[in-house]
Amino acid sequence: QIHLAESGGGSVQAGGSLTLSCEMSGHTPTTAMGWFRRPPGKTREGVAFIDSDGTIRYSDSVKGRFTISQDNEKKIMFLQMNDLKSEDTAVYLCAADPWNNRLIAGATYWGQGTQVTVSA
Repeated sequence: QIHLAESGGGSVQAGGSLTLSCEMSGHTPTTAMGWFRRPPGKTREGVAFIDSDGTIRYSDSVKGRFTISQDNEKKIMFLQMNDLKSEDTAVYLCAADPWNNRLIAGATYWGQGTQVTVSA
């Protein structure tokens, strides 16, 4: 059982920055993990991922603006978000899956989500 808990959401003006954190337990160093988001009125989409072999992937919409990382003990996953745009407004969810090498459309374990609102 993997437990995930996000924090760090909030409201920011366009062009600003926010850092989301996801505290994790029950995982291993090779657990695939990542961030998804659910914009208002839209379906969930992948944002950034760390594969089981350490490969990092980003969606085209956030590449160059967002950075996914972990602390040294690999107990916290971060999403540094810079140059935020109104279209980044969404509920952001961290996710993990010990049974797949990479997250694509979903995952087995999810956090509760944290709201990010970007005003123009």
